[in-house]
Amino acid sequence: MRVSRLFGKTLRDDPAEAELASHRLMLRAGMIYQVASGIYSYMPLAWRSLRKIEQIIREEMDAVGGQEVRMPVIQPQELWDESGRTDIMGPSLFRLKDRRGRPLVLAPTHEEVLTGMVKANVNSYRDLPLVVYQIQTKFRDEPRPRGGLIRVREFDMKDAYSFDADDEGLDKSYKSMIKAYNNIYRRCGLDVVMVEADSGAIGGKDSHEFILLADAGEDTIIICPQSHYYANAEKAVFQKPEQTPEDPLELEEVHTPGVKTIAELAEFLDVPTSKTLKAVFYSADGEVVFVVIRGDLEVNEVKLNNALGGVAELRLATPDEVRAKGLVAGSASPIGLDGIRIIADDSINMGSNFVVGANRQDYHLRNSNHPRDFNADVITDIALAEEGFGCPLCGEPLTTRRGIEVGHVFKLGTRYSEVAGAYFPDQNDVQRPIIMGCYGIGVGRLL
Repeated sequence: MRVSRLFGKTLRDDPAEAELASHRLMLRAGMIYQVASGIYSYMPLAWRSLRKIEQIIREEMDAVGGQEVRMPVIQPQELWDESGRTDIMGPSLFRLKDRRGRPLVLAPTHEEVLTGMVKANVNSYRDLPLVVYQIQTKFRDEPRPRGGLIRVREFDMKDAYSFDADDEGLDKSYKSMIKAYNNIYRRCGLDVVMVEADSGAIGGKDSHEFILLADAGEDTIIICPQSHYYANAEKAVFQKPEQTPEDPLELEEVHTPGVKTIAELAEFLDVPTSKTLKAVFYSADGEVVFVVIRGDLEVNEVKLNNALGGVAELRLATPDEVRAKGLVAGSASPIGLDGIRIIADDSINMGSNFVVGANRQDYHLRNSNHPRDFNADVITDIALAEEGFGCPLCGEPLTTRRGIEVGHVFKLGTRYSEVAGAYFPDQNDVQRPIIMGCYGIGVGRLL
């Protein structure tokens, strides 16, 4: 067909609503048409390109033994209730009801449905390993769709799933899928890096993202040029500076009039921020929790959510919620607290004689030490990695880059199979849960 006959008109000027270069170019080239916020139609030129990308994906999935299937977009909500993901997904999960009032969802992923399919069709260890995949339309109620096809409410995705008899088999499937992904990106002409990532609402024990480094990206990637450590900022770890050991001193109350922030406190007492402990209050599914972290560090909310066991809603607590717990914002203290959960970063044990709040207006306490003066319900790494911190592998300063996620792989383990009762008899006729992996590629994002 002649280009002059192609359906879709080009634009002379950049659309005002398009911020990213990719979004502007696709609109100007007449490749996509915006129906509503986060909802697009593919015009003929884009659709032809999308089909070519899908063909590359199919060839590489078939090469690792994948079998293509097609699963429904509309699913009974009870499947998601059973896995616990209805609450985890929260408002991002599209929900509806049929004419009889039965709750349904528009699926953003298909772990629940496919686990049921495998349960009904895998009857022996001889049926494993198994890899199935689909290229399907997905839905997510994004609160702020942006970037054209980067963050949308309706999107095309390839999701593959591996099923193995043991962890060794999962490791093999995981590695073969990573190789297939690298082949896909190479054939698409994309220079992509694999980074450590958080599993999020999908769950599982390990995961990696495939990131296209780009200034327009919305993800922050932590990089060590020396050791080639790559991690999403949500997951990244780093070497926290240890302080010079000191003998614990007696608690001392000091008057700190008008001091509210860590910076003001450090300046007033002439101490580095690393000698203070910061209190941050969060609401976790309506429960106020007290978070303690060294003053020179910031809270990583993804790590915090994991430390809390995964909650549907995590946000900063309001001043009224803090006061209702009898706490004094700006001078709050973990010392002497009752009836409130305390989550602490492990940096509280990387130093001594910290300055903390006295839970009394305009007063603080010098020489606080854990566990002498206070205890925490959970102590773990909840700190946000930032540029300049030490690499966890070699200690060299970390750098940051922006990037766009174009793929994500997960080791799910038995997260879904145990819930769905997807077991198989092994060689000794012992029933064991199937070991799962999950592997996604954003097809529209590749375009």
